[in-house]
Amino acid sequence: MADVTQRILALLATLQSGRSFSGDELVARLGVSPRTLRRDVERLREYGYPVETRPGPGGYYRLTAGAALPPLVLDDDEAIATLVGLAAFAATGSAAEGSVDEAATRAYGKVDQFLPKRLRHRAARLRASLETGAAPAPSVSTAVLATLADAIQRRHVVTFDYAGKGGSVTSRRVEPYRHVHHSLRWYLLAWDEGRDDWRIFRIDRVSGLAVTTSAFRPRPLPAETALDYLRQGLNKERERVVLTVEAPLAAVADAFKYQDTELSAVTDRRTRVVLWLDTWQWPLVNLAFLDADFVVHEPAAFRAAFRDFGARLRAAGERGSAGERGPAGERGPAGERGPAKERGPAG
Repeated sequence: MADVTQRILALLATLQSGRSFSGDELVARLGVSPRTLRRDVERLREYGYPVETRPGPGGYYRLTAGAALPPLVLDDDEAIATLVGLAAFAATGSAAEGSVDEAATRAYGKVDQFLPKRLRHRAARLRASLETGAAPAPSVSTAVLATLADAIQRRHVVTFDYAGKGGSVTSRRVEPYRHVHHSLRWYLLAWDEGRDDWRIFRIDRVSGLAVTTSAFRPRPLPAETALDYLRQGLNKERERVVLTVEAPLAAVADAFKYQDTELSAVTDRRTRVVLWLDTWQWPLVNLAFLDADFVVHEPAAFRAAFRDFGARLRAAGERGSAGERGPAGERGPAGERGPAKERGPAG
């Protein structure tokens, strides 16, 4: 019986991922026969889980959400990931009432109530041992996110007041398409009917949100993804910089963790880095801490700036090794003093 229970839970956990699975996928993933799979699906239905099935070519199994759906079942890894994710969200924002971060804080203290008994003690131990550093970020209302999600799904136009960067407030009427969470900020990609163009809105600056009854016909997105379009806007005033660093990808990712980068492993010990910067000085500290050779491929202006700065560093090192002193009266390298002042009369 224990094997049957474990098998059923494994099937349920797989279906609760929200996607559709073919029978062959589930058979291979769970290591059961097609006949056993069909029996287990029937058991789930008897337990009240609405499993939708489509037979034949292109067929699938899918768990459909509904009011009668029994409580969520998490395995060990999923329970830990849920707690860690809630803790990370709770550490952002200002914990304003009704915000995502405030809701995450409340859920963090409740999730063990929905776990199997064998996992509750482990979840409690994880909570007792886990600390997360505060990450200042604007709070976003869960109600606003949910309302926008509903409008995006139903393809309904929304209206709201929007506070721009300078503080001025304008009324907007838009077709909402995507939420984007990037660098601890929530954004909305939408077609602005008043500007007749695509726009990105910071959701924490939205107020007075209302969903209209006007439906819209979907337009092709202005980029491959909403995140790509957001990055294009954020980086339009910056230079695209391409580097090759003689270091493993994990080390480079750690050094550039606060930069918006695209990293790809060339080899196990070499990484290609693409980032967008205002000035050539920004990556110097990151590269210095990596203590690895690197090549600047583009732009040419950055290569020239790095070359000039390298010459200044080399000259500074050579002057220091030659024992040259700094300006009169100042300490030179290695604690040396500048020219000594003449002494006055003894005493």
